[in-house]
Amino acid sequence: MACNLSTCNSSGCYKEYEEKDQNNSKTRAAVKGSSGRQNLCVKCKSSEPVCCGIGGEDSRFCKDCFKNNLYGKFKQAVTYNAMITPPDKVLVAFSGGPSSRVLLQFVHEMQYRAQKNYDASKDKSLPVFGVGVAFIDESSIHSFASKQTEKAIEDIRSIVSNLAPPLKELFVVPIESIFSSDGIDCKERLQKLLGALGDVTGKEDLLIHLRLLCLQKIASENGYTRVVLGTCTSRIACYVISATVKGQGYSLSADIQYVDSRWEIPVVLPLRDCPAQELNTLCSLDGLKIVEMLNGPCSGINGLVSSFVKVLQEENLSRECTIVRTAGKLTPFHFNRIPEIHDSNVPSATRRHHRRHGLKSNGSLSSESFCAICNSPLKKSNSSESPQTSDPCVAACSSCQFQILPKDPSLMEQFVSLLPRAVITRAKHGDRGNVSSVREQIQDFLLSDEDDEV
Repeated sequence: MACNLSTCNSSGCYKEYEEKDQNNSKTRAAVKGSSGRQNLCVKCKSSEPVCCGIGGEDSRFCKDCFKNNLYGKFKQAVTYNAMITPPDKVLVAFSGGPSSRVLLQFVHEMQYRAQKNYDASKDKSLPVFGVGVAFIDESSIHSFASKQTEKAIEDIRSIVSNLAPPLKELFVVPIESIFSSDGIDCKERLQKLLGALGDVTGKEDLLIHLRLLCLQKIASENGYTRVVLGTCTSRIACYVISATVKGQGYSLSADIQYVDSRWEIPVVLPLRDCPAQELNTLCSLDGLKIVEMLNGPCSGINGLVSSFVKVLQEENLSRECTIVRTAGKLTPFHFNRIPEIHDSNVPSATRRHHRRHGLKSNGSLSSESFCAICNSPLKKSNSSESPQTSDPCVAACSSCQFQILPKDPSLMEQFVSLLPRAVITRAKHGDRGNVSSVREQIQDFLLSDEDDEV
């Protein structure tokens, strides 16, 4: 029992032990309160966290906040870079993997909200953009069982059809259809073309180019104004390193921007700021169904770089973002933005919306020459020495010359005969297509015929 004397100094008095117990209780309560706050979402501070962002334990989110954070990155990229405007028809490239699945879901949610706003508005001045989905079937290249391919395509049809209105048209197109305009056996020609390549990395790179050409063909034939890819931060980080290794340093900045308008149909990357880890987590949390990839594993330079970046990411969760941010400091090309709208037939509300959210011109009037195979911009020193010709060997970048084109000159003619007509046409016309682009940029400064008379 403790005494009540304040002057008691007895070492056997229990008073000092009671005071210690009270202090310990307060300390335990403070620690418990602190740990309780750590077990809450860092954003809403009210729900229990279920996952971490790339910041690790310092960025623990609940399910709703995690999804809103990821959707916010997507929406900011779309809005700031004017990727999707009301009159557009966008074609979403869908492979069935986590990145393209999240992309499809986000584009669908954006369209759904636009439709609700349109239904609630009185003037109906801003239309709702249309959405289509394209799946490139590469089963003719890889040794997959027909049942496996049919099951994957059936799952993709189910995913697209189960999305809420507005309805979205699905295109399931074999990659060999890029040769369909040539009037020959497309599958056999594709296999001969790939068989002529001895370099594994070159074969993978050529497939990437053919895939994008196929998407461009689908978009052009069906009236789409944008091609939307699910390229994420992780994939761009791998590309930055692999392109550097392949000697594509000059054209590197062209392929890692949000917008790429060098194609007939501009290509946009709204998931550029979203790491693969976060996209995989969202698919798991939201129950988004993904389809087993019908593509072979990467090998060669691409496979080595992918494994290397994966190890770096395991050591530091922000390593991929650091690589992309560093490469993002490179100066973009003039075609890395959405072209301005000058069509008088476009509603004034749409043009105001585009001006409000569109990128300002960087003032560059540079006319680039492009590689006939991969469409990468060429150095002026190289392009000025190359005569205008239909021979892709002359109009190709150094990377394609080393990895894709045959080393034996006697085999060049046969290899060129196997290329799609779109590649031959691009090599034949050279950079003529860029003249109209330059003219659009200086349109306001040109004198008309009437001005000349005055």
